[in-house]
Amino acid sequence: MNRKIVLKCTLIAGLFFISIGGWLLHLRIHPPTKDTDFYIPFIAGILSAFCLPLLFCFRRTIALAYIINGFLVMIGTITMAQFSIVNFKGPVTLTNIILTTLFADIAMLWGKFTIGKAIFDLESLKSDADRSAQGRFLRYPHMGWWLIHLFALSLVYALGNILWK
Repeated sequence: MNRKIVLKCTLIAGLFFISIGGWLLHLRIHPPTKDTDFYIPFIAGILSAFCLPLLFCFRRTIALAYIINGFLVMIGTITMAQFSIVNFKGPVTLTNIILTTLFADIAMLWGKFTIGKAIFDLESLKSDADRSAQGRFLRYPHMGWWLIHLFALSLVYALGNILWK
């Protein structure tokens, strides 16, 4: 096996382990047997831990895996941030924000995103001398595209919470 394949396999294994760790942690805190609302993250965890690594294995499905991974990370980020804001207690300090919210869980999610992006970028390289991605920052697959979608999904989620009370 060449180094690119070994690196890709290592990244896919990393994606699997970070996904399974987050899923099992979430199952411990929010078992789906207690509340039907917990089925959505339960299913998202199965998708992240088992389906996404498989999709990342094949060149034809890497773009799909990259998009699903990114949107799962954004949805998890938005919902955990909202949960942290609603349940925040104490004074607003940097220490309280980092240690008493779901900041660590959100950081794990973004680690999952960066692993998926690394796999996608690795597979997109034509050669080792390939230059950095060029084109418009706000177009797929650049980070601007993800930031626009994160902002839009956050806005829709916030409006849904405001209007459906």
